[in-house]
Amino acid sequence: MQDYWNHNTAYHPWLVGIAGEHRGDVLDIGCGDGLLAQRLLPVSRSVTLIDPDPDSVARAQARLAGHADVSISQQSFHDYRPGTALFDVITFVASLHHMALRESLRKARALLRPGGELAVVGLSANRSASDWIWSGLCLPAVRIGSRLHRETRDIGVVVAQPRESLREIRLVSDDVIPGAVVRRALYYRYLLRWRKPA
Repeated sequence: MQDYWNHNTAYHPWLVGIAGEHRGDVLDIGCGDGLLAQRLLPVSRSVTLIDPDPDSVARAQARLAGHADVSISQQSFHDYRPGTALFDVITFVASLHHMALRESLRKARALLRPGGELAVVGLSANRSASDWIWSGLCLPAVRIGSRLHRETRDIGVVVAQPRESLREIRLVSDDVIPGAVVRRALYYRYLLRWRKPA
């Protein structure tokens, strides 16, 4: 299956590094075509993928065919019912802004084992002057990175515009998952990392 680079896959090494610290069970929410899961498998005990888009699920199934330690299902995170299963790492890559932020963070918190980690590569809306200034400052680096890596922009997955600003995301995170680290990143992304208390 095709390997490629874009503004989301640029942060796959960060996510693989987090999963590698746990070497446990990973839940990838909004899995797309399964490229991240393919990269998580060597450092994880199991990887569970969910996505509401049937085409994305079919592509992920094709990419990951033959792996016994993978589970893929077509459903939204809102409808996801894993029973008693808990996870060591939960990832959202450009998917959290498709969902209700507070509800999704609460659910992810509940599905983590004690000591487990939530890792988000997210998109936020530009609302403040600092948001727009940061985006402008990033533009030269974004263009250079995209050219150097021969960016594949359209991989055929469902996209949506972010609703919440980074400030709003931080406020909700402080309330739902206190202690989460939320920072701006290149490629018009933010990174959120939170460890559930042991």
